[in-house]
Amino acid sequence: MILKKLRIYLDTSVFGGCFDDEFSVESNKLIDEIKEGKFILVVSELVFFELRGAPEKVRDLFDSIDNGCWELFDRNDEVEELRDLYVSSGVLGNGSLQDAEHVALATVANTDMIVSWNFRHIVHYDKIRGFHSVNLLKGYRAISIYSPKEVVTP
Repeated sequence: MILKKLRIYLDTSVFGGCFDDEFSVESNKLIDEIKEGKFILVVSELVFFELRGAPEKVRDLFDSIDNGCWELFDRNDEVEELRDLYVSSGVLGNGSLQDAEHVALATVANTDMIVSWNFRHIVHYDKIRGFHSVNLLKGYRAISIYSPKEVVTP
């Protein structure tokens, strides 16, 4: 049986995680699986913006991913409205607007999951419940949210 490739949204923490002792094994494995075609990577202008401020080795890592392995989904009014609703609903605070935007981008782009090492604002049971509540209230499906550890092939 042939399964469709999952479309996954990575926030910037996964790229930086490739060079962090605690997160490098799973982050690099996930990037390798993307390069091998196991997943379709969905990125946004927000990821590109955040990568511009990252160390050169992190930017080079993204550049090493063939552009046939990823697709760009950019911010639009729908994304901004959902992002703002996450904040106004108290899921995240005003200081976490970019984190809220990552989740909104992944949701509106209809990805299969968002993958992040951000355990404080994204990959946290309480935040995930909040994202799901807002999404369902606004007619979106609940988005799967995982760390790379939960996604890579063991």
